[in-house]
Amino acid sequence: MERGKMAELESLETAAEHERILREIESTDTACIGPTLRSVYDGEEHGRFMEKLEARIRNHDREIEKMCNFHYQGFVDSITELLKVRGEAQKLKHQVTDTNRKLQSEGKELVVAMEELKQCRLQQRNISATVDKLTLCLPVLEMYSKLREQMTSKRHYPALKTLEHLEHTYLPQVSHYRFCKIMVDNIPKLREEIKDVSMSDLKDFLESIRKHSDKIGETAMKQAQQQRNLDNIVSQHPRIGGGKKYKKDVCASSDLEVKNTSPMSEQDSGILDVEDEDDDEEVPGAQDLVDFSPVYRCLHIYSVLGARETFENYYRKQRRKQARLVLQPPSNMHETLDGYRKYFNQIVGFFVVEDHILHTTQGLVNRAYIDELWEMALSKTIAALRTHSSYCSDPNLVLDLKNLIVLFADTLQGYGFPVNQLFDMLLEIRDQYSETLLKKWSGVFRNILDSDNYSPIPVANEELYKKIIGQFPFQDPELEKQPFPKKFPFSEFVPKVYNQIKEFIYACLKFSEDLHLSSTEVDDMIRKSTNLLLTRMLSNCLQTVIKKRNTGLTELVQIIINTTHLEKSCKFLEEFITNITNVLPETVHTTKLYGTTTFKDARHAAEEEIYTNLNQKIDQFLQLADYDWMATEPGSKASDYLVDLIAFLRSTFAVFTHLPGDVDVHSTMSGKVAQTACMSSCKHLSTSLMQLLLEAEVRQLTLGALQQFNLDVEECEQFARSGPVPGFQGDTLQLAFIDLRQLLDLFIQWDWSTYLADYGQPTCKYLRVNPTTALILLEKMKDTSRKNNVFAQFRKNERDKQKLIDTVAKQLRSLINSHHL
Repeated sequence: MERGKMAELESLETAAEHERILREIESTDTACIGPTLRSVYDGEEHGRFMEKLEARIRNHDREIEKMCNFHYQGFVDSITELLKVRGEAQKLKHQVTDTNRKLQSEGKELVVAMEELKQCRLQQRNISATVDKLTLCLPVLEMYSKLREQMTSKRHYPALKTLEHLEHTYLPQVSHYRFCKIMVDNIPKLREEIKDVSMSDLKDFLESIRKHSDKIGETAMKQAQQQRNLDNIVSQHPRIGGGKKYKKDVCASSDLEVKNTSPMSEQDSGILDVEDEDDDEEVPGAQDLVDFSPVYRCLHIYSVLGARETFENYYRKQRRKQARLVLQPPSNMHETLDGYRKYFNQIVGFFVVEDHILHTTQGLVNRAYIDELWEMALSKTIAALRTHSSYCSDPNLVLDLKNLIVLFADTLQGYGFPVNQLFDMLLEIRDQYSETLLKKWSGVFRNILDSDNYSPIPVANEELYKKIIGQFPFQDPELEKQPFPKKFPFSEFVPKVYNQIKEFIYACLKFSEDLHLSSTEVDDMIRKSTNLLLTRMLSNCLQTVIKKRNTGLTELVQIIINTTHLEKSCKFLEEFITNITNVLPETVHTTKLYGTTTFKDARHAAEEEIYTNLNQKIDQFLQLADYDWMATEPGSKASDYLVDLIAFLRSTFAVFTHLPGDVDVHSTMSGKVAQTACMSSCKHLSTSLMQLLLEAEVRQLTLGALQQFNLDVEECEQFARSGPVPGFQGDTLQLAFIDLRQLLDLFIQWDWSTYLADYGQPTCKYLRVNPTTALILLEKMKDTSRKNNVFAQFRKNERDKQKLIDTVAKQLRSLINSHHL
């Protein structure tokens, strides 16, 4: 039962499932029936399903048959209509065929035209595409053409910019074209070409500025000179000069700014052509002579190419080499000022360029690099100047060199370079300048002294008188009152020497200008140099003139007068120095002039030379003396040589009346110099006569010879009493012959008893007679008595005289021995 029920249930389920499948088959799209049929075959009841399917088909066929039977008449009618339509369709077909044939026949031309239109449309599309592609390519080609044009015209920095735009903007848009690939491959080569060409331009620029450094420096130094002149004008007229200076500075800065903001300038030359301008015209700025665009372009190019450091190192290395060349002075630089000027111009030109590069580029050179170069330049320049200036013997050249060094220092100081060492070196050159001045003025003084006539200056009229007074500070009321013509007491070398001393002071002052020295330092320098001039050069020149063999007594007298007046003028030289330096002589540490000492020494030397010359003249006359020492009787008058000697002395001392009696007051009376000369001459004459009497060659003499000698001494005493030089008191001048007089009186009067009795007492009559001298003379008379009086021993008085001589000689020896003990 249960199995039967179960089987019945399964059959019911299977039937329901088959029914469902049939409905799906009826309602489902044919394309999707596969899964449904698969479910039938997956089961085991497909046979029963087929039976059901066939039953369902038979049902549908019966329904269709019923429907067809129901609509059959309509179907027959439809077929009839269809047959009619077929006929009409045949007719229509023939018409359509005819129409088509006609249309085909008529449309052949249209088809051809359409084909042509098609081709035109295709060409138009191709042209449009080509235009579009060319629109993309043309900017690339234009940029490339522009690039080549810029490189051909050497506009390298714009060419590099064009290359950058071409590479990064235009070429990526058309990178698939073959020509673009060629361009891309050429870009590194173009960069290298730009790099090489710009470096070549830089080398040309460096070579150009090396050759034209002197022109750049010359312009810079002219500009500095103009600025100094302008500053001087401004200091005198500040309101007038201030506006001009401000305007000039503004214009210069504006020009410089415009120039420096155009690194893409198309000028590749390092030096612009600038014609020489007159000194009165405005000198162009140093930077206006130089076109720095090659440096700017090369710097920008290397910066863009990422090689800025390489460029900086190369530039600095090359400029260091150029600096060493510039700082090497020519071997003959010391011969002319132009040699120094060219040397300085090159150095200034070098550092003007470097200073401009420092301020117009960022980092190409830095302050440390400039300072290093300047330290090297400063040391080498100072060493060169020390070496070459030492060869210079012309003070004018040394002065010009100093002015050039000051201008050189001021120029570089204006660009911010420290120049204190240059001014310190100028102080060294100042000493050399002083030496060259001293040598030059030594020659000037020698010429003045050699060409002087050593005669008082005659003046015939007031004009000449004032001219001399204007040249030399001389005041003499007595001389002013005298009528013309009249004479100054000094010769021409006095105003000439005085004016040359002032010229020397002016020359010293010229060197101290612009050295930034204080008034005290300038005053000290001038005074020390002037002292050297007076104590060394002028003193030596005076001594040389005084010591000359051909300098006569008249010249020596005039030299004494001249040096006296020059000594008086020293205070005016002091005032002159004070006026030009504005330093009072009372200021602490102020050096005093040694002129007074110099002229005193010269005057003393002249005095000594006068004494020496007089003594030499006396010696020359004494060489003419020809005494007969064996004469029995004296002559009736003094010897001829002595008469001539006295006449010479009288005429000579007459010249001495022109000597000043005092330093401050001139007098017609002879002064101390004349008195000293006269006394010296008399003493020398007395001493020479004494030596003549006692010389060893005179072995014997007679009383007659002594008496003749006494006549000569009396002539000398007469000369002394006559007062050849006023000013001696009493018999002062006669005392020069006192030794001779007492000696001769002792022998002529034969007053030995008095001499021997009073010897050694202050009141002795023969106090000036030396026992040794008396003994020598007595021995000569003793020998004469023995030899010439052979028979004297037979005469009593002769024998007594010989005994007396022997006795006196013995006593004299005793006095001499006691004196030595």
